[in-house]
Amino acid sequence: MTSSWWCEHAWLGGSVADRVLISVADAHITAIETGADPLPSSYRLAGIALPGLANAHSHAFHRALRARTQKDRGSFWTWRDLMYRAAERLNPDRYRRLARAVYAEMALAGITAVGEFHYLHHHAGGTRYSDPNAMGHALIDAAGDVGIRMTLLDTCYLSAAPDGTPLADGPQQRFGDGTGEQWAQRVDALHAAMHGRPGVLIGAALHSVRGVPLKQMPPVVDWAVAQGVPLHVHSSEQPGEVEQCMAAHGRTPTAVLRDAGVLGPRTTAVHCTHLTAADIAELDRTSTGVCFCPTTERDLGDGIGPAATLLAGRGLFSLGSDSHAVIDLFEEARAVELDERLASRRRGTISADRLLRAATFDGQRALGWADAGALAVGSRADLVAVELNSVRTAGGGATVENVVFAASAGDVTDVVVDGRAVVADRRHLAVEDVAAELASAIGELMDTESPSALR
Repeated sequence: MTSSWWCEHAWLGGSVADRVLISVADAHITAIETGADPLPSSYRLAGIALPGLANAHSHAFHRALRARTQKDRGSFWTWRDLMYRAAERLNPDRYRRLARAVYAEMALAGITAVGEFHYLHHHAGGTRYSDPNAMGHALIDAAGDVGIRMTLLDTCYLSAAPDGTPLADGPQQRFGDGTGEQWAQRVDALHAAMHGRPGVLIGAALHSVRGVPLKQMPPVVDWAVAQGVPLHVHSSEQPGEVEQCMAAHGRTPTAVLRDAGVLGPRTTAVHCTHLTAADIAELDRTSTGVCFCPTTERDLGDGIGPAATLLAGRGLFSLGSDSHAVIDLFEEARAVELDERLASRRRGTISADRLLRAATFDGQRALGWADAGALAVGSRADLVAVELNSVRTAGGGATVENVVFAASAGDVTDVVVDGRAVVADRRHLAVEDVAAELASAIGELMDTESPSALR
């Protein structure tokens, strides 16, 4: 199928051009002409057009916690208790309903690809569903329903602490596969079932040095290498995690991951808030990518990571909304620079262009979509139109600075994924009322008295 999209303005990766005509065939951009008039058949995008945003780190069911975790003081660990209560109540049908609404919210925010860090695999008590990948299929189908690409980062999660403490009774039992080899066997079946399905990639993840004993990491790494897919891992998010890792292994999480063969250009380490100078050097040496999730990291009181130093390295620098305290990649992007200003007491360390590249080009590649994230010939035809005359952006002009430092998810008007319109005039074309679906799915999950619906 061929089509053309005429953009009032478009960010072409380093500069903003006016009156841009983008031709599309078979889901990819075939030509770009600047200073052009629209064709009679062209679809028109007002404002500034961007490449598709990538949410490189998502836990879809955490969306149900929004506002519920803001009532009391606490820490990451008290927040985790409420997260476990939500996990206890999910089954495949409920998860598909919730994820469909969450991914529709992402689409409205300009996100065209999501990396779902998926560890909620099994039935209560750890019993497998008749289809051991039923929960993964629910997430994949939800993304397909709303028209965004999915990289399912199927996560190995086997232990509760760096010393190999077994998973606790209760919701944690739903995460475990027993061993790294058993994880690989289950994911092999999912990978085979999804082979050739458009818009779906099965990747791999190690939950963390807390969640996977050192001796169980190699089967996961080997599987990701054999399949040539992304490998993601939570790392150095909490000081407590680093301290426990030092006590168990005598070295930092980054060093443990290095020794297990985890680091490398296909790998993304998520958070990386508490790194030593040696950790940073090791990530750079191995071209390991990093994903920051600033709205979650500040919501949980995690701290401020060394963004400027990591951005100067050789790895990809991507962004995620993680726990979905908000779903707004513009907010994630500007928070990287604004947090750096708080930490360094200097302004303008990271340019708006570099921040937008993190939200688009780097993020898509961190999720395995090597032909996405840029408005360029040969790239996937993902376009996101941002209004320039809202109360936030009016007067700022067609500039990257206006988009990154003033726009919000609410300024996204139109979204095209692989050449197909998904959002038009702020309306999702497949989900009639996204807010109503969110309210219904979250209410069903969080307001019931018991987890009996698991079955």
